[in-house]
Amino acid sequence: MSTRINYNKHAPKQVEALMALESAIAASDIDKNLKDLIKLRASQLNGCLFCMDMHSKEAIKHEERLLRLIHLPGWRESSLFTDKEKAALEWTELLTKIGAHGAEDEDFKKISAHFSEKEVVDLTMAIAAINAWNRLGVAFRSEPGTFDKFFGLDKLGLS
Repeated sequence: MSTRINYNKHAPKQVEALMALESAIAASDIDKNLKDLIKLRASQLNGCLFCMDMHSKEAIKHEERLLRLIHLPGWRESSLFTDKEKAALEWTELLTKIGAHGAEDEDFKKISAHFSEKEVVDLTMAIAAINAWNRLGVAFRSEPGTFDKFFGLDKLGLS
């Protein structure tokens, strides 16, 4: 598959705004490894190969265990994730694949049991951002690996 449209070229201000959001998310108190898991899981659900490629490499760069990345699609059954991580992954799936009833009070109670109000907002912003990137990647077929050098992922030896 080849890239359909270079959205960076045609919408630089919008991409700049998304990058500013990414910078704010990166500066949040949410653990970077948890952010990597959120980004990767949402990308898996959305079928964005570009983002799956990038965020799995970023997770490895951040010293995430390979077995946890392998277990990620089955996180509910895996003992490799903490209850807190599972709550974040459940919130990620809920907000990525929003059903007819949205986020129910029971769902909010689950995430709020593990995270402060600010952390819930930070997690939700991270989920919203990756879903925006996923939609761009899927719509325009961003080519996996094309930004590896820019993000320093080319030195991982994973290509």
